[in-house]
Amino acid sequence: MIVERPEQSYVAVRKTVTMTTIAEIADRLPEIFGWLAARGVEPAGPPFFRYRVIDMDRKLDIEAGFPVATATATAPGAEGEIFAGSLPAGRYVTVTHIGHPDRLRDVHASLLDWAARHELTWDMSETGAGEEWGCRLEIYRTDPRVQPDMNAWETEVAFRLADRVR
Repeated sequence: MIVERPEQSYVAVRKTVTMTTIAEIADRLPEIFGWLAARGVEPAGPPFFRYRVIDMDRKLDIEAGFPVATATATAPGAEGEIFAGSLPAGRYVTVTHIGHPDRLRDVHASLLDWAARHELTWDMSETGAGEEWGCRLEIYRTDPRVQPDMNAWETEVAFRLADRVR
């Protein structure tokens, strides 16, 4: 499905990982949640991963974060590795995956194939470091404290389309 998404403020941490060390960034989500709580800021939605640069064989440059209502709510105390940013507005191709997160790689591949068949162009450019994405997200809609069965987790995958047409 193609949806229009507004700009969204967020707070996050950023790390370069590999497919085998991705837990190093995922494990930072409770820290970010605690940082927000200490400042009286409620997340404006579920946590997400934002894939900045992808080279599946070598490295992934990823942000892990939470959306927040306004950028001004986060800017005055941003410190250390936690920073404020914004997800760009635009048209996104989205799909919802119900199941174990280890199947998300297949979901990404299917979404990329579907878009190629429909001649859609991503907000992405090839660089020497890998694919540099304007916005490629996994949004984790299931709270693992409420639903510990990973096979029942709901994850939205959303890739931003380029403003131009091929």
